[in-house]
Amino acid sequence: MDVFDFASLPFVNGAVKYVEGLDFKLDELFSERAFEQVRERGKGRVLSAIGEGLTKEVFSDRVSAEKELLSYPVARILVSCINDSYLIRRYALAEAKSAYEKVKGLTDDGLKELALDFNIEPEINERQVIIHFTDYISYANVIHEPKWKLINRNMEHGRVTLTKEDFSRIMEEAVRKRIESSLPLVVPPEICASLENYLVEIRNNLVARKSEFSIEEFKEIMPDCFPPCMVHALSNAQAGVNLPHSMRFALTSFLLNIGMNTEGIMELFKVSPDFDEERTRYQVMHIHGATGTTYTSPSCATMTTYGNCFGKDVLCGRISHPLNYYRKKAWILKKGKPVGN
Repeated sequence: MDVFDFASLPFVNGAVKYVEGLDFKLDELFSERAFEQVRERGKGRVLSAIGEGLTKEVFSDRVSAEKELLSYPVARILVSCINDSYLIRRYALAEAKSAYEKVKGLTDDGLKELALDFNIEPEINERQVIIHFTDYISYANVIHEPKWKLINRNMEHGRVTLTKEDFSRIMEEAVRKRIESSLPLVVPPEICASLENYLVEIRNNLVARKSEFSIEEFKEIMPDCFPPCMVHALSNAQAGVNLPHSMRFALTSFLLNIGMNTEGIMELFKVSPDFDEERTRYQVMHIHGATGTTYTSPSCATMTTYGNCFGKDVLCGRISHPLNYYRKKAWILKKGKPVGN
C-alpha cells in the first residue's frame, strides 16, 4: 500500500509506520500553524461521524493525501479528549463504513494485504474469499441477519466461503472493532487544552445530536414514560450498538405502538453497524402492518424469556406489558403523583 491507500485506510499498521516516518514532532500537529488544515479536517471527521457519516475525499497529490492521513490521529485525539462512549461508537462506525467503500474497490492483493493486517489469512480467487471459521465468527457474530449465521454459510474443513462483498462487510466490522477498542487514548491535558477551540464545536454538535431524538423524532411521544427495557434498548441503539433481533423487534413495535413514525425509527437505526436502509425499511413497514398484520410489542414475560428485561423498577412490578408501563406512568405524571404510589 502507498500513501494514497493509507489516506483511505489510516487504521492499518502500515499507515502508522508511515506517519512515524514523517519529519515532524507529534506535538507540532496540535499547535503549529502549518498543521491548521490538518486539525480542521480532523475536527471535520468527528463532526461528520456525529452527523451523516464521513464523506469520500479525493487526493490530488501526495501532500493532500498526507494531510488526510494526518487528520486521522487528530480526530482520534479529539474523540479521546471528549471521552464520551456514544461519540466513540459513532466515530468508530463512521470510519468503518467509510473504509468499506474503499475495501470493496481493492485489488485481490490489496484485499489480502489488508486482511493480513488483521491477522486474517484469506484465500482469494476471482469471485470468492475463503477464511477460517474462527475469523468469521469473530466479526460476523454482531451481524444479526439470518444469512450471517454460520449454519447458513458454506463451510468445508473449517473454512468459510464468502463473496468479496460479504468479506468487505467482515472487514468493515474488523475496522470498527479495532478503532472502538483502541479509544479513548490517554491524552496529556495540555494537548486537550490546546485543542479546546475544536472541542467546543464538537461538544455542541454532540449535545445537539443526543437531544435530537427526544425533541424532533418523538414529537408528542413522552420519553420519560418509557419502561426501563426500552430505555436500555434505545440508549444502545443511539450509541451504535447492534441490538439482537428480538430486542430490535420489541423496540420497533413499541415505538410504532405509541405513535412514532417510520422515518423516526429509520433514523434511530442508522447508526447500527449492520444498518441496511432497504432491509430496515422493509422490516419496520412489515411490523407497522404493510402486509396486513400490525404487531404489538412483546409482553414483559416474553421480554424476560428472550433476555431483554433490563433495570426493573417499582412500577415494573405492577404491570405485565411495556405498553401498560408507558400508559400508567403517563397517567401518574399527569396527575403529579409519585411513581411508586
